Amino acid sequence: MRLFVAVLPPAATVDELAREVGRLRRLPGADGLRWTERAGWHFTLAFLGDVPEEVLPELRERLTRAARRTEPFQLALHGGGRFGDRALWAGAEGELDVMRRLAERAEAAARRAGLPMDDHRRYTPHLTLARSRAAAVDLRPYVEELDGFTSRPWTVGDVALVQSRLPRSGVPGERPRYEEVERRPLGAAG
Repeated sequence: MRLFVAVLPPAATVDELAREVGRLRRLPGADGLRWTERAGWHFTLAFLGDVPEEVLPELRERLTRAARRTEPFQLALHGGGRFGDRALWAGAEGELDVMRRLAERAEAAARRAGLPMDDHRRYTPHLTLARSRAAAVDLRPYVEELDGFTSRPWTVGDVALVQSRLPRSGVPGERPRYEEVERRPLGAAG
C-alpha cells in the first residue's frame, strides 16, 4: 500500500482555495499546467512509499504516539511558491513550527516502524496546485497572484494516513487518487 501522512484542510478552506485557483486558471499559459484536483489538496508531512501489510500495525501505533505528542495548532493557507518551473504550490501561515515538529515526528514514526525514509530535509509546508506539462511554464506570475491570498485560519486537530493510488490505465492526464485510510487526533486527549 503506497502511503503518506498529511494534514487535510477543512471543506471551507478547500472552497476558498478553489475560488483562488479558479482565478489562477484564467491567467495566460494556465492551459500549459496540469492542475491538481480538490480531492488531492493536502499538506504532505511524510511520504512513506510502499508500506508492507506487516508493518502497518507498528506504523499505526507509532503515528498515534506522534499525534498525541503534538497539540492541535492554528494554520491558514497563505501565499504560494514554486519549485523551479515544475510545481506551483500554496503556502501556509500560523503555527508552522508545530507543523514542522509534527512532520519530523511522522517521519521518525515511520523510520522506527522499519520503513526506509529518505534523507531528512527541512520541511517546507506546501499544498501542490499545479505541475508543468512537457513545456516549462513561467510560474512567477502565478506566485505573484497568490501573494495576496490568505484563507481563514483553522485548528488542525488530526493527522491523516492517506493511500495514493497511481494511475494504471495509461490514459494521458490521468492523476493519482488519494484515499484517506484513517485519522489520528492530535494532543493528549487523542
